[in-house]
Amino acid sequence: MNEHKEDRQSIELLRKILRNGQRIYIGSGCGEPQHLVRCLLTVLPEYRDIEIVQNLSLGLLPQDWKPLEGHARLKTFYVGPKTREAVNEGMADYIPVYYSTVPRLFKEDPLWKFDIALVELSPPDEHGFYSMGISVGMDKCAVECANIVFAQINREMPRTLGDSFLHTSRIHYRVEHDEPLHEMIFRERSAVAERIARYISPLIEDGSTIQTGVGRIPNWVLIYLEGKKDLGIHTVVLTDAHLHLIDSGAVTGLKKTVNQGKIVASFCMGSKRLYDFVNNNPEVEIYPTEYVHSRNLIRQQHRMVTVNSALEIDLSGQICAESMGHKVYSGIGGYVDFMHAASSAKGGKTIIVLPSTTSDGRKSRIVSHLTNGAGVVCPRSTVSYVATEFGVAYLHGKTIRERALALINIAHPRFREQLMAEAKNIHYVYEDQIVPPIYEPLYPGQWETRQVFPPNENLHIRPVKPTDERRLQEFFYNLPFEDIYFRFLSAMKAFPHRNIQAMCNLDYEHEMSVIAVTGEMGAEKIAGIARYILDQKTNLAEIDVAVGSQWQHKGIGSFLVHYISEIAKTKGISGLMAYVLAANRAMLALFHCLGYLVHSKLEDGIYEVSLRFDEPAPACRISEYK
Repeated sequence: MNEHKEDRQSIELLRKILRNGQRIYIGSGCGEPQHLVRCLLTVLPEYRDIEIVQNLSLGLLPQDWKPLEGHARLKTFYVGPKTREAVNEGMADYIPVYYSTVPRLFKEDPLWKFDIALVELSPPDEHGFYSMGISVGMDKCAVECANIVFAQINREMPRTLGDSFLHTSRIHYRVEHDEPLHEMIFRERSAVAERIARYISPLIEDGSTIQTGVGRIPNWVLIYLEGKKDLGIHTVVLTDAHLHLIDSGAVTGLKKTVNQGKIVASFCMGSKRLYDFVNNNPEVEIYPTEYVHSRNLIRQQHRMVTVNSALEIDLSGQICAESMGHKVYSGIGGYVDFMHAASSAKGGKTIIVLPSTTSDGRKSRIVSHLTNGAGVVCPRSTVSYVATEFGVAYLHGKTIRERALALINIAHPRFREQLMAEAKNIHYVYEDQIVPPIYEPLYPGQWETRQVFPPNENLHIRPVKPTDERRLQEFFYNLPFEDIYFRFLSAMKAFPHRNIQAMCNLDYEHEMSVIAVTGEMGAEKIAGIARYILDQKTNLAEIDVAVGSQWQHKGIGSFLVHYISEIAKTKGISGLMAYVLAANRAMLALFHCLGYLVHSKLEDGIYEVSLRFDEPAPACRISEYK
């Protein structure tokens, strides 16, 4: 059958079944039946008040809806680049609902009954079953609720497994028309996206089950997980980034609690290589929306991790992900379904990723209050982690003050002072809260590492952050009196906010504090701290160190001093000095074990000790002060 004959046949069939005022569902995303849509667009001007419903339009429906105004109106569950203009100009409609509720809407609400469903299917098997291939999602439910099903049979459509099948008895009209499927590939590199991905990767444990949204940042998050083990996938959209992760060997699904060993998705959007991979692949199962988005099912997955993008977040943690003010940009989709379910799953994590500014750099995406008209897609009660290219903020269980400080700390440095002023104005933070001085524009994440101490204590070593204020207070209050005296050369009994915040808000250039912490982000405890302050006149850094009593005699203090010495050398600092009580033998011994010639002077029971990095010692000497 030649192309023109196929077109004529399909057009005549559409004319046979179309009536004014009907509601038509069109298969979505990369599974859109492009041949049938072309034919539909040919005949639409002959009809009035047709309602077209689609989940996500990526194919042939026009961006400019004016020529079809009066003939047809589009309703979409997710606004993409093809429909953004029409929706925001009032010529198409956006439906803000959770995906998990859509099947019930189709089945129970009489206003959502479809007269016709246009879908694209793979050729049938020997039993008469067609596969919906890469677009099952809500398409399958729409087909089951439609009075008439008109299918384009395309040999390019892969036969996917799971719950993707339609029997020939359910199809009223069909036309065979082979054509390449629509492809959607993210090829652009982004330094911001890659940096965010590097921050997110350590949060995701081996054996986690992953759901990610669509976009450059979620894609790079997946790419940066290639060193993980036994990951599982339970997601809305399967993309080429998932395929990269699968190819790396990181995905086995063996640790999944549900659908063990299976990659589960609702639809696929990617390249032909992805479509070839899912074809007849028993490792991949494509299910309808009501299954993939079932919150009861998702929360059964242990270590369920959901990573989604945002457009804006306020200082209390409210997430806007679908609109820029009154202008709709995307949709709710499965965002809330996965966020709610993952937050209640055993070991589950919810992660929000966003650049710190708009693409032109003129506006902060972290704001004191959401833009007028913005929709709150995700409430502040559900958010755990928020990541920008400046770091990660942990919000779950935190006060508004703690959230505001954490988010300001990962905002773009250009906007931090303004955000702090606005936070003070609405009484989110202390009136005397200081903004960290910024000499180095990025948090020095390159100095984050892990170290194992006896007997098998795996501690995270990292620079201190402004959000460490409370845990630093707790650390000092739990130090024995003798250690406090050695550390501060006085009998300090209180560590108030005004003092502690100065220890946490550093420029990382003239001051540096490195802490050893145990526990996951948000529940960290400080085991030890090493800190220096640079004297710019001498170019020597005054150093001190403290280790919690239960962590002593494990080598933590020694490691921290050596580590912060290495940091000081990279900054061009000439050496270290300290004022040490004569009774503080441990600190004196540490200085002599750094491998440099130590100069000392005793006065009133206090040693002034110093060393220069250009004066190596022939050997370690620790007996001088015994």
